[in-house]
Amino acid sequence: MRFVSVLLFILSLSVSASIQEKMGVFSGRVSKVNPKAGLVRIRINFTNMKYLNKKDKVEFWDERGSSIRCKGFVLGKSNDHMLLRVPEFNYCLKNLAVIEGAYLLFYSQDLVNNLKMGREVISILLKKRLALNGRLKRKEKDLESYIEKINAVNLRYKVLRDKLEAEWRDEIGALEEDKVTTLRNFKDLERRVLEVDNKLEKYKIEDKNLKLDQWALDPRLYYEK
Repeated sequence: MRFVSVLLFILSLSVSASIQEKMGVFSGRVSKVNPKAGLVRIRINFTNMKYLNKKDKVEFWDERGSSIRCKGFVLGKSNDHMLLRVPEFNYCLKNLAVIEGAYLLFYSQDLVNNLKMGREVISILLKKRLALNGRLKRKEKDLESYIEKINAVNLRYKVLRDKLEAEWRDEIGALEEDKVTTLRNFKDLERRVLEVDNKLEKYKIEDKNLKLDQWALDPRLYYEK
């Protein structure tokens, strides 16, 4: 948050014309020359080269500090090279050291303008980030409060669960005791029924005193005696 605030403060300061002018200057080394086509490939390596676009105008001069400057247009760009089209190539070749390996200095007003727009975009993005970061912090607090709420719910239901488990154990214990008592009564009643059955058998009375004498194979010959 502090870092973003500092950047916003820096970007809010007006950039002087001299500083803007310096931001348009960069250097490079000639890696290939095509005199017939008027093309020069320059090896460049600076952070702000991403703001140098196709069709941007550039001026260049050699490291001797000559007052002679040549103009060119960016035809293409890779990660570490840019391809320039130089309309007055013969004039530049005659007055400047536009040869392979030569070290050249460049200036582009288009680069200055692109950097100015880039600062405006960065300023907008930083403000947007600041707003989003504020919302992010609020959501983070909301998430933390949810964790606290979940812990509170878990604690409350743990108490209820412990209480229910205690009641469940008491109920099961009571049922077990009742079962033991019921089983004891059942066995006692079973024993008493058996005793009564034994007494009934002991005191059983027959309907008649004579018994059938089965003395022959033919049932018709049976008689009581």
